[in-house]
Amino acid sequence: MRIELRHVEFMPQQLEPGILYVSLEFGTAQHLCACGCGSTVRTPLGPAEWSLQETAAGPTLRPSIGNWQRPCHSHYWIHKGSIHWEGSWTEAQVVAGRARDQARLQRHLDQQQKQRGGNWQRLLRFLGLKD
Repeated sequence: MRIELRHVEFMPQQLEPGILYVSLEFGTAQHLCACGCGSTVRTPLGPAEWSLQETAAGPTLRPSIGNWQRPCHSHYWIHKGSIHWEGSWTEAQVVAGRARDQARLQRHLDQQQKQRGGNWQRLLRFLGLKD
């Protein structure tokens, strides 16, 4: 199965199979599950979420898509416009994967906070007392 990229500002009410809709303005992507079950798959885009790469061959979305809350439990990659199927995960693997995702998000948020500085640092910058 092939999937093509379509840039949109707002997500359409009706999604078409084989289309990865991407709103860079809102930092999100959506598509219909590659298994054909009709479920809508939403993937937030960002440093601690999914990353999108646009290539001449088609879009690449990382990490993999794991529809663990859907009846189909589909697990696949979108790589250069192609769907690459993976095996289903056990409940323990899903829990571990979610913990890794949460830890990655927390590291990203901690790094942002560190770059901005603490509340005192922001206050000093706001008052013009620090660069």
